[in-house]
Amino acid sequence: MTAKCVMVLGTTSGAGKSWLTTALCRYYARQGLKVAPFKAQNMSNNARVVASDNGQGEIGSAQYFQSLAAKAVPDVRMNPLLLKPERDTHSQVVLMGQVDEALTAMPWRGRSASVWPVIAQALDDLRAENDVVVIEGAGSPAEINLSGSDIVNMRVARHAQAACLLVTDIDRGGAFAHLYGTWALLPESERALIKGYVLNKFRGDASLLAPAPQMLQDLTGVPTVATLPMWWQHGLPEEDGVFDDRTTFCAPTLVAARTALPPKGALAARGGPAPLTPVLRISVIAYPRISNLDEFQPLKNIPGVRLQWVRSPSELAGLAATDWIVLPGSKHTSGDLAWLRQQGLDGAIARHAGQGGVVLGVCGGLQMLGEALIDPHGIDGNAPGLGLLPLVTVFETAKTVRHTQVCFDAATLGPWAALAGVQVAGYEIHHGQTQQHPAMAQGGDVARAVLPGGLGWQNGAGNVLGVYLHGLLEDPAALQALFGARLRGPVPTLDRIFDGLADYIGLHFEPGVLDALIA
Repeated sequence: MTAKCVMVLGTTSGAGKSWLTTALCRYYARQGLKVAPFKAQNMSNNARVVASDNGQGEIGSAQYFQSLAAKAVPDVRMNPLLLKPERDTHSQVVLMGQVDEALTAMPWRGRSASVWPVIAQALDDLRAENDVVVIEGAGSPAEINLSGSDIVNMRVARHAQAACLLVTDIDRGGAFAHLYGTWALLPESERALIKGYVLNKFRGDASLLAPAPQMLQDLTGVPTVATLPMWWQHGLPEEDGVFDDRTTFCAPTLVAARTALPPKGALAARGGPAPLTPVLRISVIAYPRISNLDEFQPLKNIPGVRLQWVRSPSELAGLAATDWIVLPGSKHTSGDLAWLRQQGLDGAIARHAGQGGVVLGVCGGLQMLGEALIDPHGIDGNAPGLGLLPLVTVFETAKTVRHTQVCFDAATLGPWAALAGVQVAGYEIHHGQTQQHPAMAQGGDVARAVLPGGLGWQNGAGNVLGVYLHGLLEDPAALQALFGARLRGPVPTLDRIFDGLADYIGLHFEPGVLDALIA
Protein backbone atom coordinates (compact mmCIF):
# COMPACT_ATOMS: atom_id res chain seq x y z
CA MET A 1 0.00 0.00 0.00
CA THR A 2 1.01 3.64 -0.42
CA ALA A 3 -0.54 5.77 2.27
CA LYS A 4 -2.37 9.00 1.68
CA CYS A 5 -0.65 11.77 3.63
CA VAL A 6 -2.31 14.58 5.55
CA MET A 7 0.04 17.24 6.94
CA VAL A 8 -0.62 19.78 9.69
CA LEU A 9 1.36 22.99 9.28
CA GLY A 10 1.22 26.01 11.58
CA THR A 11 1.67 29.73 11.17
CA THR A 12 3.70 29.75 14.40
CA SER A 13 4.89 27.45 17.12
CA GLY A 14 2.06 26.79 19.55
CA ALA A 15 -0.65 27.17 16.91
CA GLY A 16 -2.03 23.71 17.66
CA LYS A 17 -0.18 21.36 15.29
CA SER A 18 0.51 18.57 17.79
CA TRP A 19 -3.02 18.63 19.18
CA LEU A 20 -4.64 18.55 15.73
CA THR A 21 -2.28 15.83 14.46
CA THR A 22 -3.21 13.65 17.43
CA ALA A 23 -6.91 14.22 16.80
CA LEU A 24 -6.56 13.34 13.11
CA CYS A 25 -4.70 10.13 13.97
CA ARG A 26 -7.61 8.92 16.08
CA TYR A 27 -10.24 10.22 13.60
CA TYR A 28 -8.84 8.17 10.73
CA ALA A 29 -8.03 5.13 12.90
CA ARG A 30 -11.67 4.95 14.01
CA GLN A 31 -12.61 4.45 10.35
CA GLY A 32 -10.75 1.15 10.37
CA LEU A 33 -7.75 2.57 8.51
CA LYS A 34 -4.16 1.70 9.37
CA VAL A 35 -2.67 5.01 10.49
CA ALA A 36 0.78 6.23 11.56
CA PRO A 37 2.01 9.66 12.68
CA PHE A 38 5.21 11.26 11.41
CA LYS A 39 7.32 14.28 12.33
CA ALA A 40 10.65 14.50 10.55
CA GLN A 41 12.36 16.59 13.21
CA ASN A 42 11.19 17.47 16.69
CA MET A 43 12.98 19.75 19.13
CA SER A 44 11.92 18.78 22.63
CA ASN A 45 13.26 17.44 25.90
CA ASN A 46 10.08 15.43 26.31
CA ALA A 47 10.90 11.96 24.98
CA ARG A 48 9.61 8.41 25.26
CA VAL A 49 11.27 5.02 24.85
CA VAL A 50 10.14 2.98 21.83
CA ALA A 51 11.29 0.06 19.70
CA SER A 52 14.22 0.58 17.32
CA ASP A 53 16.58 -1.52 15.21
CA ASN A 54 19.08 -1.30 18.07
CA GLY A 55 16.61 -2.50 20.67
CA GLN A 56 15.11 0.64 22.21
CA GLY A 57 15.42 4.30 21.31
CA GLU A 58 13.86 7.73 21.82
CA ILE A 59 11.23 9.74 20.00
CA GLY A 60 9.43 12.95 20.95
CA SER A 61 6.57 12.49 23.39
CA ALA A 62 4.10 14.09 20.97
CA GLN A 63 4.73 11.41 18.35
CA TYR A 64 4.51 8.72 21.02
CA PHE A 65 1.02 9.88 22.00
CA GLN A 66 0.05 10.36 18.35
CA SER A 67 0.97 6.74 17.65
CA LEU A 68 -1.24 5.59 20.52
CA ALA A 69 -4.03 7.76 19.14
CA ALA A 70 -3.51 6.06 15.77
CA LYS A 71 -3.75 2.65 17.51
CA ALA A 72 -0.25 1.94 16.22
CA VAL A 73 2.87 0.58 17.91
CA PRO A 74 5.28 3.50 18.48
CA ASP A 75 8.59 3.22 16.66
CA VAL A 76 11.53 5.48 15.86
CA ARG A 77 10.52 6.02 12.22
CA MET A 78 7.65 8.19 13.43
CA ASN A 79 10.18 10.81 14.60
CA PRO A 80 13.51 9.98 12.95
CA LEU A 81 15.30 13.13 14.16
CA LEU A 82 14.96 14.41 17.73
CA LEU A 83 16.88 17.44 18.99
CA LYS A 84 17.18 17.66 22.79
CA PRO A 85 18.31 21.15 23.87
CA GLU A 86 21.03 21.11 26.54
CA ARG A 87 21.94 24.81 26.33
CA ASP A 88 20.64 27.80 24.38
CA THR A 89 23.04 27.10 21.51
CA HIS A 90 23.51 23.33 21.74
CA SER A 91 21.30 20.28 21.36
CA GLN A 92 21.93 16.57 21.58
CA VAL A 93 20.99 14.94 18.25
CA VAL A 94 19.08 11.66 18.32
CA LEU A 95 18.81 9.94 14.91
CA MET A 96 16.51 6.93 14.55
CA GLY A 97 16.31 6.69 18.32
CA GLN A 98 20.04 6.77 19.08
CA VAL A 99 22.34 9.60 20.13
CA ASP A 100 24.60 10.57 17.20
CA GLU A 101 27.73 12.35 18.42
CA ALA A 102 28.92 13.25 14.90
CA LEU A 103 25.64 14.97 14.05
CA THR A 104 25.58 16.65 17.46
CA ALA A 105 28.94 18.28 16.64
CA MET A 106 27.88 19.26 13.09
CA PRO A 107 26.69 22.82 12.25
CA TRP A 108 22.92 23.23 12.01
CA ARG A 109 22.69 23.91 8.27
CA GLY A 110 25.22 21.23 7.35
CA ARG A 111 23.17 18.60 9.12
CA SER A 112 20.21 18.51 6.73
CA ALA A 113 22.07 16.90 3.81
CA SER A 114 23.22 14.09 6.11
CA VAL A 115 19.88 13.34 7.69
CA TRP A 116 17.43 13.87 4.81
CA PRO A 117 17.95 10.43 3.21
CA VAL A 118 17.22 8.78 6.58
CA ILE A 119 14.12 10.94 7.09
CA ALA A 120 12.81 10.27 3.58
CA GLN A 121 13.34 6.53 3.98
CA ALA A 122 11.51 6.48 7.32
CA LEU A 123 8.54 8.29 5.76
CA ASP A 124 8.55 6.03 2.70
CA ASP A 125 8.57 2.93 4.92
CA LEU A 126 5.60 4.20 6.92
CA ARG A 127 3.71 5.02 3.72
CA ALA A 128 4.31 1.51 2.43
CA GLU A 129 2.85 -0.03 5.58
CA ASN A 130 -0.17 2.20 6.23
CA ASP A 131 -3.34 3.59 4.69
CA VAL A 132 -2.86 7.08 6.12
CA VAL A 133 0.18 8.92 7.49
CA VAL A 134 -0.61 12.08 9.46
CA ILE A 135 2.42 14.39 9.35
CA GLU A 136 3.19 17.22 11.73
CA GLY A 137 5.29 20.18 10.67
CA ALA A 138 7.45 22.34 12.93
CA GLY A 139 7.32 26.04 13.65
CA SER A 140 6.20 27.70 10.42
CA PRO A 141 6.74 26.59 6.80
CA ALA A 142 7.40 30.23 5.90
CA GLU A 143 10.62 30.61 7.89
CA ILE A 144 12.45 31.69 4.75
CA ASN A 145 15.81 31.91 6.51
CA LEU A 146 15.62 28.13 6.98
CA SER A 147 13.98 27.09 3.71
CA GLY A 148 17.29 26.13 2.09
CA SER A 149 17.94 23.51 4.76
CA ASP A 150 14.32 22.54 5.45
CA ILE A 151 13.79 18.88 6.36
CA VAL A 152 10.56 19.11 8.36
CA ASN A 153 8.01 21.30 6.57
CA MET A 154 7.49 21.81 2.84
CA ARG A 155 10.28 19.47 1.77
CA VAL A 156 8.40 16.72 3.56
CA ALA A 157 5.08 17.92 2.12
CA ARG A 158 6.48 17.81 -1.43
CA HIS A 159 8.06 14.40 -0.91
CA ALA A 160 4.77 12.93 0.32
CA GLN A 161 2.51 15.07 -1.88
CA ALA A 162 0.59 15.66 1.31
CA ALA A 163 -2.76 17.39 1.61
CA CYS A 164 -1.85 20.20 4.01
CA LEU A 165 -3.89 22.03 6.62
CA LEU A 166 -2.54 25.36 7.85
CA VAL A 167 -3.56 26.06 11.45
CA THR A 168 -3.30 29.36 13.30
CA ASP A 169 -3.95 30.49 16.87
CA ILE A 170 -6.64 33.12 16.50
CA ASP A 171 -6.53 33.87 20.22
CA ARG A 172 -3.17 35.61 19.72
CA GLY A 173 -4.63 38.06 17.22
CA GLY A 174 -3.52 38.67 13.64
CA ALA A 175 -4.67 35.23 12.51
CA PHE A 176 -5.71 36.21 8.99
CA ALA A 177 -2.47 38.12 8.43
CA HIS A 178 -0.56 35.05 9.66
CA LEU A 179 -2.41 32.79 7.26
CA TYR A 180 -2.08 35.11 4.29
CA GLY A 181 1.56 35.92 5.00
CA THR A 182 2.48 32.25 5.31
CA TRP A 183 0.72 31.41 2.05
CA ALA A 184 2.26 34.41 0.25
CA LEU A 185 5.84 33.48 1.21
CA LEU A 186 5.53 29.97 -0.23
CA PRO A 187 6.32 29.25 -3.89
CA GLU A 188 3.37 28.43 -6.12
CA SER A 189 4.09 24.70 -6.19
CA GLU A 190 3.91 24.55 -2.39
CA ARG A 191 0.84 26.76 -2.11
CA ALA A 192 -1.01 24.18 -4.18
CA LEU A 193 -0.55 21.62 -1.39
CA ILE A 194 -2.48 23.72 1.15
CA LYS A 195 -6.08 22.50 1.13
CA GLY A 196 -7.56 24.38 4.04
CA TYR A 197 -7.08 26.89 6.84
CA VAL A 198 -7.93 26.08 10.46
CA LEU A 199 -8.70 28.79 13.01
CA ASN A 200 -7.80 27.37 16.42
CA LYS A 201 -8.59 28.58 19.96
CA PHE A 202 -11.48 30.81 18.97
CA ARG A 203 -13.57 32.52 21.65
CA GLY A 204 -16.92 34.12 21.01
CA ASP A 205 -19.44 34.21 18.18
CA ALA A 206 -18.06 32.61 15.00
CA SER A 207 -20.50 34.57 12.83
CA LEU A 208 -18.47 37.71 13.64
CA LEU A 209 -15.55 36.33 11.62
CA ALA A 210 -17.34 37.12 8.36
CA PRO A 211 -16.41 38.33 5.82
CA ALA A 212 -12.73 37.57 6.58
CA PRO A 213 -12.71 33.83 5.69
CA GLN A 214 -14.28 34.51 2.29
CA MET A 215 -11.93 37.46 1.64
CA LEU A 216 -8.96 35.22 2.47
CA GLN A 217 -10.26 32.56 0.11
CA ASP A 218 -10.67 35.17 -2.63
CA LEU A 219 -7.02 36.19 -2.16
CA THR A 220 -5.52 32.71 -1.92
CA GLY A 221 -8.01 30.22 -3.31
CA VAL A 222 -7.87 28.26 -0.03
CA PRO A 223 -11.01 27.84 2.11
CA THR A 224 -11.24 28.03 5.89
CA VAL A 225 -12.36 24.50 6.73
CA ALA A 226 -12.68 24.69 10.52
CA THR A 227 -13.10 27.13 13.36
CA LEU A 228 -12.17 25.31 16.57
CA PRO A 229 -13.50 26.87 19.78
CA MET A 230 -11.07 27.33 22.66
CA TRP A 231 -10.76 24.01 24.48
CA TRP A 232 -8.13 23.94 27.20
CA GLN A 233 -9.41 20.81 28.86
CA HIS A 234 -8.63 18.20 26.23
CA GLY A 235 -6.39 16.29 28.67
CA LEU A 236 -3.34 15.84 26.43
CA PRO A 237 0.03 16.49 28.06
CA GLU A 238 1.68 19.75 27.16
CA GLU A 239 4.58 19.10 24.77
CA ASP A 240 6.67 22.21 25.34
CA GLY A 241 4.61 24.54 27.51
CA VAL A 242 3.60 24.52 31.15
CA PHE A 243 0.42 23.28 32.68
CA ASP A 244 -2.21 25.34 34.40
CA ASP A 245 -5.72 24.76 35.66
CA ARG A 246 -7.18 25.11 32.19
CA THR A 247 -5.59 21.90 30.89
CA THR A 248 -7.29 19.54 33.35
CA PHE A 249 -9.26 16.91 31.43
CA CYS A 250 -12.86 17.72 30.65
CA ALA A 251 -14.94 15.75 28.15
CA PRO A 252 -15.75 17.66 24.94
CA THR A 253 -19.44 17.79 25.82
CA LEU A 254 -18.50 19.86 28.87
CA VAL A 255 -16.45 22.53 27.15
CA ALA A 256 -18.84 25.29 28.11
CA ALA A 257 -17.68 27.99 30.49
CA ARG A 258 -17.06 26.86 34.04
CA THR A 259 -19.79 27.20 36.59
CA ALA A 260 -18.73 29.42 39.45
CA LEU A 261 -18.21 27.52 42.68
CA PRO A 262 -19.98 28.63 45.85
CA PRO A 263 -17.87 30.00 48.69
CA LYS A 264 -16.00 27.41 50.74
CA GLY A 265 -18.34 25.90 53.31
CA ALA A 266 -21.49 27.20 51.64
CA LEU A 267 -22.66 23.73 50.60
CA ALA A 268 -22.12 22.38 54.10
CA ALA A 269 -24.06 25.33 55.54
CA ARG A 270 -26.98 24.40 53.29
CA GLY A 271 -26.76 20.78 54.33
CA GLY A 272 -24.98 19.74 51.12
CA PRO A 273 -21.85 17.59 50.90
CA ALA A 274 -18.59 19.04 52.16
CA PRO A 275 -15.29 18.25 50.43
CA LEU A 276 -14.11 14.76 51.40
CA THR A 277 -10.39 15.47 51.26
CA PRO A 278 -8.27 18.61 51.47
CA VAL A 279 -6.43 19.93 48.43
CA LEU A 280 -3.02 18.34 47.83
CA ARG A 281 -0.64 21.02 46.55
CA ILE A 282 2.24 19.76 44.40
CA SER A 283 4.95 22.20 43.32
CA VAL A 284 7.12 21.20 40.36
CA ILE A 285 10.43 23.05 40.11
CA ALA A 286 10.57 24.46 36.57
CA TYR A 287 14.27 24.77 35.82
CA PRO A 288 15.40 25.90 32.36
CA ARG A 289 16.26 22.46 30.95
CA ILE A 290 13.33 20.57 32.42
CA SER A 291 12.57 17.32 30.60
CA ASN A 292 9.63 14.93 30.40
CA LEU A 293 7.20 17.39 31.95
CA ASP A 294 4.37 15.51 30.24
CA GLU A 295 4.56 12.68 32.78
CA PHE A 296 2.79 14.87 35.35
CA GLN A 297 -0.38 15.35 33.28
CA PRO A 298 -2.27 12.47 34.99
CA LEU A 299 -2.01 14.28 38.32
CA LYS A 300 -3.97 17.18 36.87
CA ASN A 301 -6.93 14.90 36.26
CA ILE A 302 -7.19 13.80 39.91
CA PRO A 303 -9.77 15.71 41.97
CA GLY A 304 -8.27 17.80 44.73
CA VAL A 305 -4.72 17.82 43.33
CA ARG A 306 -3.29 21.22 42.48
CA LEU A 307 -0.10 21.37 40.38
CA GLN A 308 1.93 24.52 40.03
CA TRP A 309 5.24 25.40 38.41
CA VAL A 310 7.68 27.07 40.78
CA ARG A 311 10.71 29.13 39.77
CA SER A 312 11.51 31.04 42.96
CA PRO A 313 11.32 30.69 46.76
CA SER A 314 8.67 33.40 46.86
CA GLU A 315 6.41 31.35 44.57
CA LEU A 316 6.99 28.33 46.78
CA ALA A 317 6.22 30.33 49.92
CA GLY A 318 3.19 31.86 48.25
CA LEU A 319 1.51 28.49 48.01
CA ALA A 320 -0.55 27.73 51.09
CA ALA A 321 0.95 24.67 52.76
CA THR A 322 2.76 23.09 49.82
CA ASP A 323 2.60 19.35 50.36
CA TRP A 324 4.97 17.97 47.73
CA ILE A 325 7.99 19.43 45.99
CA VAL A 326 8.93 17.62 42.79
CA LEU A 327 12.34 17.90 41.13
CA PRO A 328 11.62 16.64 37.60
CA GLY A 329 13.97 15.36 34.93
CA SER A 330 16.63 17.61 33.43
CA LYS A 331 18.56 17.57 30.16
CA HIS A 332 21.47 19.37 31.87
CA THR A 333 21.46 18.39 35.53
CA SER A 334 24.48 20.37 36.72
CA GLY A 335 23.32 23.51 34.88
CA ASP A 336 19.81 23.29 36.28
CA LEU A 337 21.23 22.62 39.75
CA ALA A 338 23.30 25.79 39.47
CA TRP A 339 20.20 27.73 38.38
CA LEU A 340 18.26 26.28 41.30
CA ARG A 341 20.92 27.58 43.70
CA GLN A 342 20.97 31.00 42.03
CA GLN A 343 17.24 31.29 42.71
CA GLY A 344 17.68 30.30 46.36
CA LEU A 345 15.47 27.26 45.87
CA ASP A 346 18.05 24.90 47.36
CA GLY A 347 17.45 26.35 50.83
CA ALA A 348 13.69 26.30 50.39
CA ILE A 349 13.74 22.64 49.37
CA ALA A 350 16.02 21.73 52.28
CA ARG A 351 13.73 23.50 54.76
CA HIS A 352 10.69 21.74 53.34
CA ALA A 353 12.39 18.35 53.62
CA GLY A 354 13.72 19.13 57.11
CA GLN A 355 10.21 19.86 58.33
CA GLY A 356 8.99 16.49 57.04
CA GLY A 357 7.60 17.78 53.75
CA VAL A 358 7.41 15.34 50.84
CA VAL A 359 10.12 15.63 48.17
CA LEU A 360 10.25 13.58 44.97
CA GLY A 361 13.18 13.63 42.54
CA VAL A 362 12.79 11.99 39.12
CA CYS A 363 15.88 11.08 37.05
CA GLY A 364 17.86 14.37 36.97
CA GLY A 365 15.92 15.36 40.08
CA LEU A 366 17.16 12.20 41.81
CA GLN A 367 20.72 13.09 40.84
CA MET A 368 20.30 16.57 42.33
CA LEU A 369 19.08 15.14 45.65
CA GLY A 370 22.40 13.34 46.21
CA GLU A 371 25.73 14.57 47.56
CA ALA A 372 27.68 14.99 44.33
CA LEU A 373 27.66 14.84 40.52
CA ILE A 374 30.92 13.48 39.08
CA ASP A 375 31.58 13.86 35.35
CA PRO A 376 34.85 12.26 34.20
CA HIS A 377 33.89 12.35 30.50
CA GLY A 378 32.50 15.89 30.09
CA ILE A 379 28.92 14.69 29.65
CA ASP A 380 27.05 17.02 31.99
CA GLY A 381 29.32 18.70 34.56
CA ASN A 382 30.61 18.29 38.11
CA ALA A 383 28.63 19.78 40.98
CA PRO A 384 27.79 19.33 44.65
CA GLY A 385 24.27 18.00 45.16
CA LEU A 386 21.54 19.14 47.52
CA GLY A 387 22.61 16.59 50.13
CA LEU A 388 19.13 15.25 50.88
CA LEU A 389 20.12 11.66 50.01
CA PRO A 390 23.56 10.09 50.69
CA LEU A 391 24.14 9.23 47.04
CA VAL A 392 26.71 10.02 44.36
CA THR A 393 26.10 10.11 40.59
CA VAL A 394 28.77 9.41 37.98
CA PHE A 395 28.01 10.37 34.37
CA GLU A 396 28.93 7.78 31.75
CA THR A 397 29.26 8.06 27.98
CA ALA A 398 26.74 5.26 27.40
CA LYS A 399 23.13 6.39 27.65
CA THR A 400 20.57 4.18 29.34
CA VAL A 401 17.35 4.06 27.27
CA ARG A 402 14.90 1.30 28.20
CA HIS A 403 11.48 0.31 29.42
CA THR A 404 11.47 -0.84 33.04
CA GLN A 405 9.08 -2.80 35.25
CA VAL A 406 9.93 -3.04 38.94
CA CYS A 407 8.35 -3.57 42.35
CA PHE A 408 8.67 -1.24 45.33
CA ASP A 409 10.27 -2.77 48.40
CA ALA A 410 7.81 -3.98 51.02
CA ALA A 411 9.57 -1.80 53.60
CA THR A 412 8.99 1.50 51.72
CA LEU A 413 8.45 4.16 54.40
CA GLY A 414 6.62 7.33 55.28
CA PRO A 415 4.32 9.10 52.82
CA TRP A 416 5.46 6.65 50.13
CA ALA A 417 4.44 3.59 52.16
CA ALA A 418 1.35 3.16 49.98
CA LEU A 419 3.73 2.05 47.21
CA ALA A 420 5.15 -0.83 49.29
CA GLY A 421 4.93 -4.03 47.26
CA VAL A 422 3.36 -2.24 44.25
CA GLN A 423 4.64 -3.24 40.80
CA VAL A 424 5.06 -0.26 38.48
CA ALA A 425 6.18 0.29 34.89
CA GLY A 426 7.97 3.22 33.29
CA TYR A 427 11.06 4.09 31.30
CA GLU A 428 14.65 5.28 31.79
CA ILE A 429 16.57 7.91 29.79
CA HIS A 430 19.80 8.93 31.56
CA HIS A 431 23.60 9.09 31.33
CA GLY A 432 24.23 9.07 35.07
CA GLN A 433 24.55 6.02 37.30
CA THR A 434 23.81 6.58 40.98
CA GLN A 435 24.91 4.64 44.04
CA GLN A 436 25.33 4.95 47.78
CA HIS A 437 28.06 7.43 48.80
CA PRO A 438 30.76 5.09 50.19
CA ALA A 439 32.21 7.41 52.83
CA MET A 440 28.77 8.38 54.12
CA ALA A 441 27.77 4.73 54.32
CA GLN A 442 30.82 4.03 56.49
CA GLY A 443 29.65 6.81 58.78
CA GLY A 444 26.23 5.20 59.08
CA ASP A 445 24.31 7.49 56.69
CA VAL A 446 22.73 4.95 54.33
CA ALA A 447 19.97 5.57 51.81
CA ARG A 448 17.17 3.02 51.83
CA ALA A 449 16.93 1.25 48.43
CA VAL A 450 13.24 0.98 47.57
CA LEU A 451 13.60 -0.09 43.92
CA PRO A 452 16.03 -2.73 42.64
CA GLY A 453 18.96 -2.07 40.33
CA GLY A 454 19.80 1.36 41.69
CA LEU A 455 16.50 2.84 40.48
CA GLY A 456 15.12 4.31 43.71
CA TRP A 457 16.07 5.41 47.22
CA GLN A 458 14.54 7.24 50.14
CA ASN A 459 16.00 8.87 53.24
CA GLY A 460 15.76 7.44 56.74
CA ALA A 461 12.67 9.50 57.59
CA GLY A 462 11.00 8.33 54.40
CA ASN A 463 9.77 11.73 53.18
CA VAL A 464 12.43 12.19 50.44
CA LEU A 465 12.23 9.79 47.49
CA GLY A 466 14.43 9.72 44.39
CA VAL A 467 13.77 7.47 41.37
CA TYR A 468 15.21 7.00 37.90
CA LEU A 469 11.83 5.74 36.70
CA HIS A 470 10.04 8.19 34.42
CA GLY A 471 6.32 7.53 34.18
CA LEU A 472 5.84 6.51 37.82
CA LEU A 473 3.02 9.05 38.15
CA GLU A 474 1.41 7.75 34.95
CA ASP A 475 1.28 4.15 36.14
CA PRO A 476 -2.30 3.19 37.10
CA ALA A 477 -1.20 1.02 40.05
CA ALA A 478 0.95 3.83 41.47
CA LEU A 479 -1.83 6.40 41.00
CA GLN A 480 -4.33 4.12 42.71
CA ALA A 481 -1.97 3.49 45.62
CA LEU A 482 -1.07 7.14 46.15
CA PHE A 483 -4.36 8.87 45.26
CA GLY A 484 -7.05 6.20 45.46
CA ALA A 485 -8.95 8.04 48.19
CA ARG A 486 -9.27 11.08 45.91
CA LEU A 487 -10.41 9.27 42.80
CA ARG A 488 -14.11 9.46 41.93
CA GLY A 489 -13.93 6.63 39.46
CA PRO A 490 -10.99 5.82 37.19
CA VAL A 491 -8.50 8.41 35.98
CA PRO A 492 -9.46 9.34 32.37
CA THR A 493 -7.75 6.90 30.04
CA LEU A 494 -5.74 8.03 27.03
CA ASP A 495 -8.22 6.26 24.75
CA ARG A 496 -11.03 8.35 26.18
CA ILE A 497 -8.98 11.51 25.63
CA PHE A 498 -8.11 10.53 22.05
CA ASP A 499 -11.74 9.74 21.27
CA GLY A 500 -12.72 13.13 22.65
CA LEU A 501 -10.25 14.82 20.29
CA ALA A 502 -11.63 12.92 17.30
CA ASP A 503 -15.21 13.78 18.27
CA TYR A 504 -14.23 17.42 18.59
CA ILE A 505 -12.75 17.83 15.13
CA GLY A 506 -15.55 15.75 13.64
CA LEU A 507 -17.98 18.28 15.09
CA HIS A 508 -16.17 21.46 14.07
CA PHE A 509 -14.67 20.74 10.63
CA GLU A 510 -16.83 21.46 7.60
CA PRO A 511 -18.70 18.30 6.56
CA GLY A 512 -16.73 16.00 4.27
CA VAL A 513 -13.43 17.88 4.52
CA LEU A 514 -11.51 15.34 6.58
CA ASP A 515 -12.56 12.46 4.35
CA ALA A 516 -11.76 14.45 1.21
CA LEU A 517 -8.20 14.97 2.40
CA ILE A 518 -7.49 11.26 1.96
CA ALA A 519 -9.77 10.61 -1.02
